[in-house]
Amino acid sequence: MPLIQLDDPDSTLAMLRDSVAALATRADGPATFRRRRAAQGDLDRATWSAMAEAGFLALTLPEDMGGMALGDAELTVLAEALGRALLTEPFANLAIFPTALLQALPRTDARTELAMGIGSGEAIVPVLWQDARGATAPLTLSGSRLNGSAHLVSGALSATGFLALAQDGDALVLLHLDASAEGLRVTTRPGLDGAVLGQVTLHDTQAGTELARGAPVQEALDTAIARTRLALAAELAGLGARALEITVEYTSQRVQFGKTIASFQAIQHRLVDMWAEAEFACSACTNAATAPSAERAQAVLAAKARAGDSATSITRKSIQLHGAMGFTDQCDIGLYLKRAITLNATLGQPEDLRLAFLAAERVA
Repeated sequence: MPLIQLDDPDSTLAMLRDSVAALATRADGPATFRRRRAAQGDLDRATWSAMAEAGFLALTLPEDMGGMALGDAELTVLAEALGRALLTEPFANLAIFPTALLQALPRTDARTELAMGIGSGEAIVPVLWQDARGATAPLTLSGSRLNGSAHLVSGALSATGFLALAQDGDALVLLHLDASAEGLRVTTRPGLDGAVLGQVTLHDTQAGTELARGAPVQEALDTAIARTRLALAAELAGLGARALEITVEYTSQRVQFGKTIASFQAIQHRLVDMWAEAEFACSACTNAATAPSAERAQAVLAAKARAGDSATSITRKSIQLHGAMGFTDQCDIGLYLKRAITLNATLGQPEDLRLAFLAAERVA
């Protein structure tokens, strides 16, 4: 079955896959999905703590920030395994995005301490930087006060603090705010993947600790977005590949007219199409994880677009091949579709990413 294939001379990637598989036996992905949805929560703290103990949250942080100092290959394999296991904690948004952002900034004690807290699981620090459509929308900094709203915030209810992107005149500023800051209000709405999404509104909120200002902030933001998109692409590839496996197993057991439905040529054609989509997604992720630095940005755009289209297409077809039961909430295959739709929309829909790819091609 489709799998992201990367060189693994010291078996690190195999150990990461085994570690996620072991976690999945304790933290049932579909059951956690349904439990969190019923509780209208945004994070399963037991699962998040287990991920922290396994070193997942600090995977790419350097050793002097309490991390494992691993690279894009390890990140890609880990995210793929999380997708296959349907472990839907917001790994990309709450672990990779903020740590990549902090790691790319000039070194300070405050930055290092915060990154170590995120890596250990003690700090939940979402980033406030998007409007309701997912575009970059900094808050407004006037003197020492912040005003504005941030949307699509993962983990807003569980947050111990926030990283806030703000505009101060002509300069971009990155700030760390305490979650209990006066004038900070969190509202939520249901998300498709079982977790609620937050909107954080600030009204004359004290600015908190300034971490960086000016050009380094924009550069760090671009770096963090690219690395998070790689993690999202790999998770989508894992979702699609696992949904295909589930569907192959089901069609090989479901009997109709005295035969398993997988023996019908029409079903076989559909499964082959799904297999091809999953293989292309895995190949695109492999390319993104191993591309030369000069080509990495465009390779990541291509991988996220390809994996997003693949996962949503495969999971929709999987539901159809499960028949009427595929549309019920008791059938796990529908949860894969909901997670795929959520990740596909995060940090750019495929059509937006392809336009960005073409724009970068013209510049080059």
